Amino acid sequence: MEYLLDGFADGLIRVLRADPEVMRAAWVTIKVGFWATILASLIGLPVGFLLATARFHGRGFAITVLQTSLGLPTVVIGLLVYGFISRRGPLGFADLLFTPSAIIIGLVVLAIPLVAVFSMTSVASVDDRVRETALTLGASNGLVAWTVLREARFGMVAAVLAAFGRVSSEVGIAMMLGGNIEGYTRTLTTAIALESMKGEFGFGIALGVVLLAIIFVTNFLSRYIQRS
Repeated sequence: MEYLLDGFADGLIRVLRADPEVMRAAWVTIKVGFWATILASLIGLPVGFLLATARFHGRGFAITVLQTSLGLPTVVIGLLVYGFISRRGPLGFADLLFTPSAIIIGLVVLAIPLVAVFSMTSVASVDDRVRETALTLGASNGLVAWTVLREARFGMVAAVLAAFGRVSSEVGIAMMLGGNIEGYTRTLTTAIALESMKGEFGFGIALGVVLLAIIFVTNFLSRYIQRS
């Protein structure tokens, strides 16, 4: 038990002193998480809006596939992306493996279903009277869509924040595609895994505290927006 208490004390000291290694891992985590969330949102938000508002053949199947992909193991995503960007893969010429870009690609694949499903649920929950009122007032299809988006905006922003929290805490994809290179592709989660295996519990706790702080702020913003 004593070594755990010592680890917590050491971890807090490292956080308060802004340990350079901790800060570098935090920066990489925020950077790849930010870009992965932006790219996933650019794809997932339109997909979610389309599935919530459009009626077309195969829509039910598409929703089922999207919801099923929420449970796709992250190691499978990492393996598939690894196969595409490795030297023998179709994108091997781009030399992306073990770079922040590789991590971002894997995290985008992970986050798209999350953003799409959450935004679809948010748009679908908008009262039908909003659409009917807009149409009655002579609004065009584009204006009707914009009106619905305005009503669902808080839920869609919450979906984006939830995606950021999810990708920030991912370890399997970051490890497989980034290689855990210090100062380059080492994220907070991969650093925690490495330091824990080395017995550096204090360092691991310091990294965990920073990671929890990032996720806490993200979830706090999400709940605040949803209650607005």
